[in-house]
Formats: sequence, C-alpha cells, structure tokens
Amino acid sequence: MDARKTLKQCFGYDSFKPGQEEIIEAIAGGKDILAIMPTGSGKSICYQVPAMLLSGITIVISPLISLMQDQVKALNAAGIHAGYINSSLTEAQIAKVYTKALEGTYKLLYVAPERLENYEFVNFADRVDISMVTVDEAHCISQWGQDFRPSYLKIVDFIERLSKRPIVSAFTATATEDVKTDIACVLKLRDPKIVVTGFDRENLYFNVETVKRKDDYVLEYIRKHPDDSGIIYCATRKNVDSLYETLLGAGVSAQRYHAGMNNEDRKTSQDDFIYDRSSVIVATNAFGMGIDKSNVRFVIHYNMPQSMENYYQEAGRAGRDGEASECILLFSAQDIMINKFLLDHKDFSDVPVEDIDLIKQRDAKRLQLMEGYCRTSGCLRNYILEYFGEKRGKPCDNCGNCHREFTEIDMTEDAKLVINCVWETKGRYGLNVVLGTLLGANRARLKELGTTGYKTYGALRNRSETELRSLVSQLLLDGYLYQTADKYRVIRMGDIEPLKNPNTRILIRTDKDRKPERQTKTRSKKNTDSLTKAGYELFETLRKLRLSIAREEGLPPYIIFSDKTLIDMSIKTPTDKQAILGVSGVGEAKYKKYGERFIDAVIAFKGKHPDAVTNMKENDVAENAPTSSSGRAG
Repeated sequence: MDARKTLKQCFGYDSFKPGQEEIIEAIAGGKDILAIMPTGSGKSICYQVPAMLLSGITIVISPLISLMQDQVKALNAAGIHAGYINSSLTEAQIAKVYTKALEGTYKLLYVAPERLENYEFVNFADRVDISMVTVDEAHCISQWGQDFRPSYLKIVDFIERLSKRPIVSAFTATATEDVKTDIACVLKLRDPKIVVTGFDRENLYFNVETVKRKDDYVLEYIRKHPDDSGIIYCATRKNVDSLYETLLGAGVSAQRYHAGMNNEDRKTSQDDFIYDRSSVIVATNAFGMGIDKSNVRFVIHYNMPQSMENYYQEAGRAGRDGEASECILLFSAQDIMINKFLLDHKDFSDVPVEDIDLIKQRDAKRLQLMEGYCRTSGCLRNYILEYFGEKRGKPCDNCGNCHREFTEIDMTEDAKLVINCVWETKGRYGLNVVLGTLLGANRARLKELGTTGYKTYGALRNRSETELRSLVSQLLLDGYLYQTADKYRVIRMGDIEPLKNPNTRILIRTDKDRKPERQTKTRSKKNTDSLTKAGYELFETLRKLRLSIAREEGLPPYIIFSDKTLIDMSIKTPTDKQAILGVSGVGEAKYKKYGERFIDAVIAFKGKHPDAVTNMKENDVAENAPTSSSGRAG
C-alpha cells in the first residue's frame, strides 16, 4: 500500500497538505526527519502514514497522557491499531499492551519519555522490531525552548541502547532557529531532512486589546458568539477561578482547568469541553497540549503569556479545522509584573546549575519580545512570523492592527531626549526610572538616585506616560536602545548612528481607539458560508447525529467526523457509498463504522425537503467545497 492510498483509505483525504508528502517520502527512504509545522498543518499524518507502511512498530514519545489518549482514540476510530502506555493504566493493562505489540497488533505505540527507563519497557524494546522512534513536541528537548522537559533527554539514551537504530523523526509547531538547531544536535539526528512548512495560520485573526475591565470584555464577546467553542487562558489559578465564577454567574456554560484542581475534576472539565457539553473553558497553560478539538472558534488570553512560543502554541488551538477563528490578547501593564513574578519563582530543580543564569536571561528576553507584540502598532501576524524567522514584506490585512485606525506622530526630537536620558543614567536603571525622569515625576526614588538633577529631568512632561512607553518600545525594536535580559532589565544605549542623519525620522503610530473592523472582505470565510438555509439545517442534523454516536461510543465528537467533513457532507448530500467516500475526511474505516447512518440521515433529510438546495451553486459542488485545505490531510 502506498502513501496516498493509505491516506485515502485510513484517513479519508484525497491529497496531502504542504510538506506532508515530502516528509513521508524521506521517512520511507530511511532518513531522519526534523519537521517544524504550525498547529493544524497535519503533523501527526507525517508519522502515522509511514508507520502504516514500515515493517515494524513506531514508538511515539509524547509528553502528556491526554495527548496520547486522544491520538490513539482517533487512530482506532480510523481503523488503525494503536496503543499507549502511561500511568493511567494498571500493571495488568500494560502487560496486555506489551503482548499485543509483540504479536504485531499495533503499528503505533505511544509512551511518555519517563517510560523509556522502565525495566519492562527496555526489555520489551529489545524484543520488538522498532522501525521508527517519533518525538512529538520535540521543542521539549531543548533547554532554550519554552517548555524544556529534562525527561526528554532520556530519549537519546534509549535510542542508543537499541540493537538496531531506527529512523528518528521529530516534530514541533514552534521553534526558533536556535531551538531547531538544538533539537537536531541533542537528538543526534543523522543527516536529517529538515522541513519547515512556514508558521502562518491564515485562518486565524490576531488582535490585541488594551482594556481595563477584562471580565466585561470577555462576557460581551461570549454574548456575541453564543454558539462558538472557545478557550480563555489566564496566567494564574486565582484569575481562572475568579473569571470562571463570573461566567457561571452570567449563565455561561463554562468549565475551568488548572493544576490546583484534583485529577478527577480536571478530567471532568476537560471532557465536558472536548465532548461539547460546555462551550467555554477557562484555564492556565496547564491545559491544551495535545488537545485536538478541531472546532475551537476563539482563544482569548486574559493575560499576556511569557513568550511568543507559548502564545502561538496556545492561540494555535483555535481553528484547527481551517475555519476562520479569532485569537485575542487582553493586555495590561500588570501582566508584565505577573509574568516577572512567575519567572522569578520558576522551578530550576532539574536544570544544571551552570545553565540557570542563561535560561533566566533568555526567559527575560522572550518576555520583552512578547511585550513588544502587545505594544506594536504594526501588523501582528508579521510580528509573530518574523519572530520565528519568517520575513514578510507587506502587512497581512487580516489582524486587529491592520484594521485599526492610527495617526502618525513625529517624535524624532522626543526620541533624542529619551536617548540623552539613557546616556545620563549610564545604563544603570530600568524603564520606570527613565520614564519617571523624563516626565519629571516627584518620586523619592528619583531624588535618591539623583536623576532629578539630570538635564533631561522633566524634558518630556508634556507627553503622557503611554506615549513615552510606545516611543521607548519603538526605540528598542529599532535597536537605538536595548534592554538587558537579567532580572533588573536596565535600559542601555544601542546603535544611535542613524539618528545623526538629519533625514532620519522616528514616527510613532497611535491608536485612534476605533474598534477593529471585524467584517472585512479579506478575512477568511467560514466554510458554512457556502451553505444555504437548508444546507445549514442539514449540517445541524448531521451534528446532532455525530453527538449521539459520540455519546454511544464514549468518544469526542470531532473523532467521529470534523465539522469540515460534515459541511462537505451537507454540500455533497451523499446517498450511497461511492458518494460519501468522496467527502473530505471519510475513509474506508470511517465509512464502515458510521457511513450508513449518515447516508440514512441525508436520505431522510432529502425526503422531507425534496426540492432543497443545500449550497449556493446547486450544480457546482467543487466551487462551494471547503476552502483550499479541503480534502487535504490533517
């Protein structure tokens, strides 16, 4: 069986997404792989398809129990035999998994990195034919990544202990150039094929809102999107609990999730969200890794995350089905203080002492760049992509800043005064001292430091603190100033040579407080936009059937069929096997399990509405099928 036939028969897709076929062909050719692909681009297909084609078993190393369980449920639903071993299983259950794997029942076996040192697992690995070791969330192996896990370092020892070295494949959604190099080196990949498909998620609309009453904003947003599923991330457990109670008090069907809850309560909350029993979940960053819920329509960050890697990974949980979705960050200056506090109390117990200072410096630098995202007046999408090394020319015209009205202020002379003040400080003080000095603030601390005697003291008292913060942020981005990455974050002189040119101007864009134009012609259209009223009615009928089957089988609804598949089914209205196999996401295994029931539902609907037109162009299904990603793997 070749890769395309496997893709269609097992997963129901007609073609590969960008990068997938290239990766699969390299694995089939015996090469190690390092793939960096954004969330929703179909990373799992890249190792699941070749696992079906390789002679032995593929060991998938995954960091979280929930991630393993979701992946294995989805594979078994697609007719692919897979198993997992983790602490949720009893010893008897684990022994049964080993037996099945040795008998050749499984093509994929998911394990946590901690399991690799277990005596029984090492013994099992010596007796089974391992064709490939796949490292999911591979950024966890890098000390310079945002989610370093020392247990991942055990992977290298495990591979080196094997009598025959298997193919090694590593996958992650977020990795800077440094992290990418680190993954390849630490995992000891041999002449790896490195594939970076790009970081852009075109269906996601990014926005930053600076609001004082965040709870009111969230309630208003949910009121305007009552049928949408969403995640709201908070920096602290206290914020999670408070916002959760506020939502419940307003009648919102919400759940919460954080590490302070017991395992049973966390699982109940997660299941209620995944199984669509609750539309919204409020959580810390303890929630989400490996959650494959495809119809999350919005992700709101109640607080600014600590890094762009964290933000993009969490925001990327929206719109995994390719549908238009929103990623909104609610920013306030207090968020910076919260994150500094959290970083100051970070656990370094598993980190070598000699590496701690460097990691702290990198954490501080990441926080600074995250703050830059929140304060920039430029294109938000371009800021994200450039952070990950992907240069863009023009603004995206599909983010909050691109749809916000700004005015430009020439602050060249102000900029020179800021630089003069930093020169007077001799690079000894942080942003608050510099701003206070320029504003002529009457503070005991400034008198104590002697900055009240500077020539620049009060030089910009005609400006607001907000304006000066924007100006300093721009000067930092342009390299005229730089901020140290230690805990004191002092401001120092950068390269000011360009400012000596009389033609150089420092232009600052300021928001006119106009709301972003959400309804824009460039915004990604929803796939349901192609459905008529009758088509949407059929879609809702199929969703109800999917939910009924999911409850019967104890599976998340999206594992039965994704929303995208149900939309395509509503457009194509299949009434026989051949027709339903032409629907995106319907393979042979899914047809055998569920196909007849969905066909019956379509036939029943057409019987009640014989003249119904379900899509905008009755005789042109192709034009109205789901957008460019329709029928592609992932």
